[in-house]
Amino acid sequence: MGDALTDFLSTRGVHSRPLRALLAALASAPVPFDDLVRASAQPRRTVEELLAACGAEVVSAGGTWRSVESAAQRFLELAEPPPAREAAAAIAGYVADVPTARRALDHVQADAATALRRAEWLDETYWLDGAHLVCVGDHDLTALAACTLRPGLRATVVDVDEALLSYVDSVARERGLDIRCLHADFRFGLPPLAVGSADLVFTDPPYTPEGMRLFLSRGVEALSSLDGRLLVAYGYSARNPALGLKTQREVLDLGLVFEAVLPHFNRYHGAQAVGSASDLYVLQPTSRSPRLAEAGIGIYTHGPQSLEAGDTAPEAVAELLRLTGEGATLLGPGWSEPIRSGNAVAVDLMGDPGPWLARTLVAGPSARLGALVPNNHPDITNAAGQQALKSLVAGKYDIAFHRSLADGKHAVVLATPVATTPGEPTPVRRTLLDRAHGKLANVWREALIRATPGLTKREAKARVEAAAPDLGDLEVRLIDLPLHRLRAVLDASD
Repeated sequence: MGDALTDFLSTRGVHSRPLRALLAALASAPVPFDDLVRASAQPRRTVEELLAACGAEVVSAGGTWRSVESAAQRFLELAEPPPAREAAAAIAGYVADVPTARRALDHVQADAATALRRAEWLDETYWLDGAHLVCVGDHDLTALAACTLRPGLRATVVDVDEALLSYVDSVARERGLDIRCLHADFRFGLPPLAVGSADLVFTDPPYTPEGMRLFLSRGVEALSSLDGRLLVAYGYSARNPALGLKTQREVLDLGLVFEAVLPHFNRYHGAQAVGSASDLYVLQPTSRSPRLAEAGIGIYTHGPQSLEAGDTAPEAVAELLRLTGEGATLLGPGWSEPIRSGNAVAVDLMGDPGPWLARTLVAGPSARLGALVPNNHPDITNAAGQQALKSLVAGKYDIAFHRSLADGKHAVVLATPVATTPGEPTPVRRTLLDRAHGKLANVWREALIRATPGLTKREAKARVEAAAPDLGDLEVRLIDLPLHRLRAVLDASD
């Protein structure tokens, strides 16, 4: 149980920083009430609530307030957490070593000074100790920068780039930072663990109206309440204000309020069409935002009518269906339709930016599955890539590769389910792969119980926790883990 003051500050969350600054002022000298309002830029009623929460720890005389002597040190401690680490050199090192984004992701890297500036601005504006920051895409390493500057911050990085997730995860572990990495393609959804979890969301989306709407929709989905804020990097050329207007309308159409615009806040290596710079938007959600965000995601259609699937050569699709087998259901990436066990599935992944193929196989049904991919897809162009794909789903599928089909630009990866022995327990690894959308802790525990006669729930839970490479992964669905973590879990389950 906290006292009235700490409880009040806790209810203000990330927005308590200006009120904590008032406590420091009260601990230092008497302050007129009008100056408290003006200095904090907070509504009069909020300042009155703060003073009421202080109780006997503050006194007033003639409209001037100060802390009592015994409370001064406590006020100073509440006003500022322990000094932040020296961060500039570390952040410069992060940015220097970040893996290059795949060309298909069309990302331009922010410079190290921008990563540091974002972290410092967040720390100066919000109370970050105990807060949760979700980065909707984070090749600019905002989470690493912010958590290095303020180690009491917790962050989740959600991205489609496996190399980036592996890099952020490795650096965070090395430095002891509280950062979780999750995989997602935002066209197909946000990992459930990230939904409704964030005090703050940071994103640097594609600079198109569609990209802005999609990333902001996912950002709204990630916020835990309407008190949260979305911090968005966006730039447009002064030579094309009509594009800026169109994109900003997408912001307003999501029921978001422009709380602030910081011009030319972000700088990039590249993006010269927009002056290698972008603004920082501070956006406040309204009660309409969650509903509007949910509706807005429909611009991407899952299944065979998806934007990515629409331009596939008909002869390539015909070859996909022939190889997959008679009666195969044709789907696009990120399908949402239920698939009955035993029905063959053909999936058009010609728009795959890299990670879809492996995750389609992880999430696929216990049925024959054919995936149409570009002939130069990185997972199939050499023996090492093919073997890595086979080992990922070993025990679930046998994989065959049919390359240079149709016009030579297409390939089909054919996955045939591995038969299980009737009457024999299903291997734990196979159960994890067959139920990749279930909470990992529960699926793993139940798989152990089924595979081990006489094992109790408590014993199974203890075995899972002992075997798990990272206990934090047990809270997540297998399909949401970065690929390097996903492989580690499967290896540990054998």
